[in-house]
Order: sequence, then C-alpha cells, then structure tokens
Amino acid sequence: MNHTYDVEEADFDTLVVERSHLAPVLVDIGADWCGPCLVLEPLLAKLVKQYDGQFLLAKVDADENMRIAGRHGVRGFPTVIAYSHGQEIDRFHSAQTEGFLRRFIDGVVERHAAGDTAAGMEPQPA
Repeated sequence: MNHTYDVEEADFDTLVVERSHLAPVLVDIGADWCGPCLVLEPLLAKLVKQYDGQFLLAKVDADENMRIAGRHGVRGFPTVIAYSHGQEIDRFHSAQTEGFLRRFIDGVVERHAAGDTAAGMEPQPA
C-alpha cells in the first residue's frame, strides 16, 4: 500500500483530517522551486516507507493550493504539519536531518497511539 499521496484544497478534509483518525498524517507543504523542499522530500519519502503505515504523508503543492498554506498560517517552505485524530498536533519548518525527522515522527506516532491531541510546541533541531 502507498502511504504517500497528493492533497488539494477540495480533498484536504477527507484525505488529511478524516484519515488522521486512523493513523497520523504528516502534511508536507512545499513547492518545486524551493531548495529546502527538495532536500526534505526524499527523506520523508524514505521514512514513510520504513515506517510502513505508522504514519501517512500528504504532499501539498503550495503554488497550487495557497489556501491550505494560508489556512495553516504557513510563513515559509517547507512546512510539515502533523495531524492526529482530526487535529493539528505539531509542526516544523525548513529542511531537517534524518535524526530530527525520526524523533519528530516517533513523537507523533506515540501521541497518536495515546490519543494525545494537545497542540505541541515546535521541536528545536538538535
């Protein structure tokens, strides 16, 4: 099963909010012209395969879906927003190391399993 998919404004609630009740969804908001986005995307693609269904990866093209970026108060790209049980629970900005991503994902997966939907603070890079 493919755990990565593209999301547009019209299907955001179904493909992100509703699916986040089954598994956490990381929403990767970026653009083709964004250098840090091009660094982050292959790392996220690698990890979503390794985690094999523990989380889903929803990719949003910001140029085509500016309302999604605006709705989430995105100020820069890439921005990754974690959804769990229908709510945003955490986020980070910019390209990050694989170690940072693993810690972020592990935290999101653990919080989802525990039913924790309190908004988290943005983790600081190690």
